[in-house]
Amino acid sequence: MPTAERFVRHVADEWGDRDLVLLGERRLSYRDLEAESRRLSRALLASGVTRGSRVGLLAPNGPEWVVAWLAAARIGAVVVLLNTFHKARELGWALAHCEAEVLLTVDRYLSHDYAARLEEAVDGLGDQRRGAIDCDSHPSLRAVWLWSRTGTTPSWAGSTDDLLARSDEVPDKRFDAATAEVEPHDPMVVIYTSGSTSEPKGVVHSQASVIVHPFNLLQFRDLREGDVLYTPMPLFWVGGLSYVLVSAMHTGAAVVFEERFEPGSTLALIERRRVTHVIGWPHIAKALVEHPSFGERDLSSIRGGSFDDLLPVHLRVSDPRRKATSLGMTESLGPHSIEPLHVELPAGKEDSFGRSVPGIEHRIVDPETGDELPAGQAGEIWIQGYSLMLGLLGQDPADVFEPGGWYRTGDRGLLDQDGHLYFQGRLGTVIKAGGTNVAPREVELAIESQPGVMHAFVVGVPAADGRGEAVAAAVVAKPGAEIDPADLKIRVRSEMANYKVPRHVAVFAEQQDLPWLESGKIDLQALRRLLIDRFANEPV
Repeated sequence: MPTAERFVRHVADEWGDRDLVLLGERRLSYRDLEAESRRLSRALLASGVTRGSRVGLLAPNGPEWVVAWLAAARIGAVVVLLNTFHKARELGWALAHCEAEVLLTVDRYLSHDYAARLEEAVDGLGDQRRGAIDCDSHPSLRAVWLWSRTGTTPSWAGSTDDLLARSDEVPDKRFDAATAEVEPHDPMVVIYTSGSTSEPKGVVHSQASVIVHPFNLLQFRDLREGDVLYTPMPLFWVGGLSYVLVSAMHTGAAVVFEERFEPGSTLALIERRRVTHVIGWPHIAKALVEHPSFGERDLSSIRGGSFDDLLPVHLRVSDPRRKATSLGMTESLGPHSIEPLHVELPAGKEDSFGRSVPGIEHRIVDPETGDELPAGQAGEIWIQGYSLMLGLLGQDPADVFEPGGWYRTGDRGLLDQDGHLYFQGRLGTVIKAGGTNVAPREVELAIESQPGVMHAFVVGVPAADGRGEAVAAAVVAKPGAEIDPADLKIRVRSEMANYKVPRHVAVFAEQQDLPWLESGKIDLQALRRLLIDRFANEPV
């Protein structure tokens, strides 16, 4: 089984001087990655970082992030991937929760002043000395190293240049001994979730799973040596790390990053770099397709990725409901169900999220009794397998996993007779309408099948009579389409029981008008508040 050390050596030997990371005019080749991460590994060892040390990483997508992640992982440190969107309170909470001992960060990025934000997040940090941090609020934290974009560092931080100067203190023999101690099952990363309905959780994944799972998924993807991938997704979440970066490393592909997403400049970048796969969230595709320069761009190099609208016509699916997709989560390091992503789902499997990834098992379980349910019956989705997390930071495994290593996803769905998985939403979002359970995803699918509808998001709002909830839907219209809420209700009523039909329908012309999390997920709590306000005076 692989470790970071074996992996980076292998890809350096395999792909050599091929580009791995492209950011502006900066390039990082596979061979550069091995050499630069080795140098930083030795410097970290010289500074006292060892196997099991908690190293926080707070930086935007780019060469520094990739080098730092692998440098720490090569010597067995646990790399805590911190969210660059975090405000001071969130950042302070995460640093304390993960008990970070060392932090690698940039001082600034776009409008973010991380040096100032850290002083606000860590009480008393501004009075500390570099290399000897001692703050009561964060007792584990002892050192902060900055990639300085301003050329200066605060009194409590050291520059990464100064850190790298210490690499010569560690001879090859000591470095080799440190990397040899690292085992495949050792924790490699902590990834914080960005759930739409719950507090963040620190998900711990092993060295082996981070490397093996993206490789296993390649059999369902069309990635080749020399491909060029573009994504705006941050590397501190699973999509960017596993589905883009590590996948590219396995195939000898390059990953194109940019300082910020702006549709016009991003389209120019995709055209100039001859990008083959664009991977991201739905609102990214919408922004690109609707930009005035879209029709003038030569995007003929694109043959895969997340968005049909960017593909040549002959590669698009005939029916969006038959587009192969997957279901995944941070806890499973991305997809746990999947189908070949370049092949349409067969007739009768519309809206399927695919079958179990090889090496992963699914169960559908009654969430109240714990009994396994037969094919065709909906319940909670449980998963087990090689890509499942080691656990949640700070929690007893007995409180996280069921006997046999099963994990309760909190997702509602069913398996058909052929093993296809159908997702029906989060269990916590089930709506109690008139004393009867309504699965939001079932209603969303019915609405999205109607003419003129691009997206639908369904939540429960307090019923006017004070008893339970009423079904409410936020509907995004396709460009140029007009949707009459009353007519939409009539059409949906012809397809499902009356109690499932939305009592309230709000139509939006732009999906940007809805509340979104930085992760690209809809913010369900904010959406619920928006719809409660919208329908406060609407008659029942």
